[in-house]
Amino acid sequence: MYAALWRALPGPLLVRVVLLLALVALVVVVCFEWLFPMVASWLPYDETTVGTDTGATAYLPFPTPEPT
Repeated sequence: MYAALWRALPGPLLVRVVLLLALVALVVVVCFEWLFPMVASWLPYDETTVGTDTGATAYLPFPTPEPT
């Protein structure tokens, strides 16, 4: 697939590299602007299984001195 894309790009090596970087940037922008927001409603971000109480006790790394 990548070899076919590389062969389809016109021009010498430097032009192909610049075009390929522009295509990758375009795909990233399209994903962040349209694709990810479109599928975000189907993703379970609000359905967490971790509650606020984890049962863990917070320990200080060093003992605190006793007040005198």
